[in-house]
Amino acid sequence: MEKLSRKQFDILSEMAAKSSPSTQRELASTLGFSLGTVNRIVGEMCEAGYISGGKITQLGLSALEPYRVKRAVFVAAGFGSRLVPVTLNTPKPLVRVNGKRIIDGLIDAVLEAGIDEIVIVRGYLAEQFDQLLYKYPMIKFIENPAYNEANNISSAMCARYLLQNAYVFEADLLIHNPSIIKKYHYCSNFLGIKKDRTDDWCFTVKDGIITEQKVGGIDCWQEVGISYWDEDDGRKLSEHIEETYNMPGGKERYWDQVPFVTFRGEYRVEIRECKQEDIVEIDTFKELKAIDKTYDV
Repeated sequence: MEKLSRKQFDILSEMAAKSSPSTQRELASTLGFSLGTVNRIVGEMCEAGYISGGKITQLGLSALEPYRVKRAVFVAAGFGSRLVPVTLNTPKPLVRVNGKRIIDGLIDAVLEAGIDEIVIVRGYLAEQFDQLLYKYPMIKFIENPAYNEANNISSAMCARYLLQNAYVFEADLLIHNPSIIKKYHYCSNFLGIKKDRTDDWCFTVKDGIITEQKVGGIDCWQEVGISYWDEDDGRKLSEHIEETYNMPGGKERYWDQVPFVTFRGEYRVEIRECKQEDIVEIDTFKELKAIDKTYDV
């Protein structure tokens, strides 16, 4: 089966997410394409048997299959020192915010998107993650024995062979808009929030492609710890993570510095926009208390 063009993919994946038929005008409005472009591409895909009666066909779903997310890998081994004292006895992803564990929202969004292979790399207070199995029996765990002596690249090292067609999540993100997690992706991408200025980790972006990762910037994209890696990039990452980890000072790296710093220029990763209100990283105990008043005692 031939590789889909980007616009073919966008239209088919949008149709696949809908239970009811989509009109061409609706597709044009949702995707930001001209009506003429949608009419032409839909016509082509009707002839190819991918679309019929405004709905995606089984043949269309087969055409999307190479772009389907196979698994979600959660990096969840760290201590969460900035959330002390609450993390003294609880790993940060298992901290409850307004009654719900932080990681539950992410897992629920992954399952809602039809991704049911879920892997969690754990380290600090690892046994506490077993409680997730009561609600999510499909979860598989990978142990990171080096979590206390290396940065989060050690977790990526443990899961490096699972990064093809895979999401990689920081496990401590409070998600408010589950629809940002998609079942299909055309290519590797990283979530970001457009910012006039930020002091946080961010990306420089040109023509939709990430060209630089840095701390603090102007007219940039604040990095959100959710990314997708296609088959080719996932395969490269597995080799480059191991190579970086074994370099002098490599254990002090963050895993996402591998494609954007250590092997900069060898990856073509798109920025995928989300909004400030879609997802929140709770960095400090003060921020936690502001969101959940039960901690403010």
